[in-house]
Amino acid sequence: MARPAAAALAAERPVPGAFGRLLDRLAALQGRRALLASFLLGLAAALALPPVHAVPVLLLSFPGLLALLGAAPTWKRAAALGFAWGWGHHLGGLYWVTHAILVDAATWWWLVPLAAPGLALPLAAFAVPPALAAWALPAGWPRLLGFAGAWVLSELARGVLFTGFPWNLMGSVWAFAALPLQGAAVIGVHGLSLLTVLLACLPALGRWRPLAAGGLALLALAGFGAWRLAGEPPPAPPVRLLLVQGNIEQSLKWRPEERVAIFRRYLELTAAAAREAAAAAPPGTRLAVVWPETAIPFLLAQDPEAQRLAASVLPEGAVLLSGTVRAELDPEGMAREVFNSLVALDDAGRVAALYDKAHLVPFGEYMPLAGLIPVRLAAGGMDFSAGPGPVTLEVPGLPPFGALICYEVIFPAAVTPSPRPEWLVNVTNDAWFGHSSGPWQHLATARLRAVEEGLPVARAAQTGISAVFDAQGRRLAMLPLGQAGTLAADLPGAVPPPPFARFGLALPGLLAALLLAGAALGARRGAGRGAGRRAGNDLF
Repeated sequence: MARPAAAALAAERPVPGAFGRLLDRLAALQGRRALLASFLLGLAAALALPPVHAVPVLLLSFPGLLALLGAAPTWKRAAALGFAWGWGHHLGGLYWVTHAILVDAATWWWLVPLAAPGLALPLAAFAVPPALAAWALPAGWPRLLGFAGAWVLSELARGVLFTGFPWNLMGSVWAFAALPLQGAAVIGVHGLSLLTVLLACLPALGRWRPLAAGGLALLALAGFGAWRLAGEPPPAPPVRLLLVQGNIEQSLKWRPEERVAIFRRYLELTAAAAREAAAAAPPGTRLAVVWPETAIPFLLAQDPEAQRLAASVLPEGAVLLSGTVRAELDPEGMAREVFNSLVALDDAGRVAALYDKAHLVPFGEYMPLAGLIPVRLAAGGMDFSAGPGPVTLEVPGLPPFGALICYEVIFPAAVTPSPRPEWLVNVTNDAWFGHSSGPWQHLATARLRAVEEGLPVARAAQTGISAVFDAQGRRLAMLPLGQAGTLAADLPGAVPPPPFARFGLALPGLLAALLLAGAALGARRGAGRGAGRRAGNDLF
C-alpha cells in the first residue's frame, strides 16, 4: 500500500537540529579558519583508529569536511582543505613516532618537534584526490560516491608509492573485534575503508532515509560476520605455540654490556614455560617457541654457541622460531651484508629454515636517497639488505608457514607466499613505539591479515603486544604491552582461501571504480556542477 504523500515528504525532510546548523557554520568559514577547522576534523578522526576506536566521530569528521569542500570557491582551496584534514588525521594517528626519536634523545632531540608533523605531511597529500573529487561533483549521492571511491583509490596508492605505507587505513577502525572485520575476507581492509567512508558521509545528505539505509547496511555486515563466525572451526594441526615476550627497552637492546643479560632473559623465560607447555599438550603435539624480531643481540644463525644455548631450553622435538640479525661475511670475517631475519632451530641447535626480511623500513633499516640526505637516521653503520621476498618455510614437524618481520604485516594482499602456507608468524620489535597507540595499531594490521587470508597469525612482540589470532580474526590469547612473560596457545587451523585471498586488491579497486563511475553518471544526469557549488547546508 502506498504511503500518504505527507508522510513521504516528512521522511525526506533534512535532519533537524544542531547538526545541520553546525554544517552551516562550517560551510560559512573562510580562509585560515576553514583550514583550521579541516585540520581539527582530521585530528578528531584519528580517535576512530586503534586503540580508541571511537568510530562515531567519523559521522562528524567526514560530513564536516564535505561541508567545507562544498563551499570552497576554487579547486586550489579544496585541495588545501583536503591536505589540512589529512595532516591532522595522520598527525593524530602517528604521534607515537616521537617515541622512536626519544630512544636516543641526546642525538636526535632536534627531531622531536619535527618527526610526527614531518611524517604526516606526505601522507596528508593522499587526502587531496578525494577532496578534489568531492569538490568537482554535484551535491548529493554523486559527491558521496565520488569521495568514497577516490578515498579508496588513494589508499591503494599509499600502499604502493615510495615503497608503500598502508598504516592506519580507515577500515582498521573496526579491528576492536572479529565480528565487524569479517567483510575483509571478501573485500579486504580497503573495502572496509570504502564502506566506512561512505556510511560516515551519509549525514551530509541531510535525510533520514540514507541514514536508515546505512543502519541496515551495518546490520547486514554484522549479520554476515555472525554467520561466518558461527561456522564449524577448521581442524587444528597438532602444534602448541609458546610466544616469549622479553620486554627489553629499546635504549638497552643494543648495548654491548647488556647482550648476555638479554639472552639470559629469553633463555630463562623459555625454559620452564616450554617444559610446562610440552607436558600439558596432547601426545604427538609439536611445540613451536617463537621469539620476537632481533630477540637476542647475537648472530644466531651463525653462532654455534648461541645455537647450543638456545636449543638447551627446548624440550625434545620442539622448534625455536627466532628473530635475529644475520650477516654475510667476507673472507676476512667482516660483514659484507646484514639481514633482518627469522631463523628456525631444532632441538639439536641445527638451522632448519631461514627467512630474510624483504620489505625494509625506509630511514629505519636503510637510508633511501643515499648521499643526498646529510644525516644518517637508520641505526647502525650499514644498511640492511632485503631478502628475495615471501617464501613458505618448511620445518619438519610443523605445518608450512609464512614469516612476516615487523611491518611486513601491514601490507594487504602481500603477506602470503606461494604455495599457500597454513599459518603466518609475525615477529616484531614494537619497543620503538613506547606505551602509545603504535603497538595497538600494529596489532590491528595482524588481525586484519588473518581475516583477509583465512590463516591464523602468531605474533611475538619484543615489548608487546603478543597475540594469537585464528583464521577469522578471533583473538585466542594475548600478552599485554610492557610485560615480560610467555603465552601458550594451540595453533588454530586455516580456512579455505576467502575471496580476498584469491583476488586481492582487485576487489576493492573494482568497487572504488564502480563508485566513481556511479558518481560520474549521477553528475551527468543531475542538474550539473553549478547546483553543487552553493554554500551552506543547501549543498546536502
